[in-house]
Amino acid sequence: MVHVRRGEKVRKAVFPVAGMGTRFLPATKASPKEMMPVVDKPLIQYAVEEAVEAGITEMIFVTGRTKRSIADHFDKAYELEHQLEQRGKKELLAIAQNVVPKGVSCTYIRQTEALGLGHAVSTASHLVGDEPFAVILADDLIHYKKGAVRQMVETFEFYKSSVIAVQQVEGPDISSYGVISGVKQTERVYLLDQIVEKPAFADAPSNMGVTGRYIFTPQIFSHLARLKPGAGGEFQLTDAIQTLLTEEQVLAYEYEGIRYDCGSKMGLLKANIELGLSHPEIGDDLRDYLKNNLLGKL
Repeated sequence: MVHVRRGEKVRKAVFPVAGMGTRFLPATKASPKEMMPVVDKPLIQYAVEEAVEAGITEMIFVTGRTKRSIADHFDKAYELEHQLEQRGKKELLAIAQNVVPKGVSCTYIRQTEALGLGHAVSTASHLVGDEPFAVILADDLIHYKKGAVRQMVETFEFYKSSVIAVQQVEGPDISSYGVISGVKQTERVYLLDQIVEKPAFADAPSNMGVTGRYIFTPQIFSHLARLKPGAGGEFQLTDAIQTLLTEEQVLAYEYEGIRYDCGSKMGLLKANIELGLSHPEIGDDLRDYLKNNLLGKL
């Protein structure tokens, strides 16, 4: 049974950013992986901008140790802004002032133990309250003219059901994902009947892997509260989604866009190159550099 009131909007987004980012050591020894840059913006800003585009106005960051720079990034920088204003650098001043658009708020809560994604989301329950919300993983940078979160919010508003982002994953790589099975409703929407965390390739129920975007009804919190530790002693979000299926329908949405797995070195490099090529300031110069200096070395 779905407990979503007609016309209720997704106003809040939870960003689990407490992970250690060990795959990027030593760069992440004292700096969050979410602050790794893609061209001229950190990953976390791309994620927040995607949420803002979808009409979300309340950003909730679940942080951990060494994550202070995320709060600093979204805070007002009085000295920097004063210096830019004094020097007449109006374009740079506008960039600094609009990292957080007007009408958007940021709240921070500490996850004191690394107990998994399910636990991270559950720590935000008192801030989310009794309303639908998004969960956005900044590691997954999804590039498209209409953001993946906006696509999913529109799907939620139509069906009034929790929505999970999925993409097709071919071959053994599917074992690195949560994997869904379900009945296709439209070209991009599936009605879930099962979700499994990182199954063996031979046991995967489909080739549809879960990526880092979710829209949940508040009922997910009661299922998170009943979770027992899974693999590695962590509380798995996929386990809570599986039990949520006993209470209400859950949809999977195959979003439009290119996903860069920026939790990996190769994914981050691909994102920098491809988004750099489309950047209005450096795109042409980067294209010329790649043609003239690198093609002959490949």
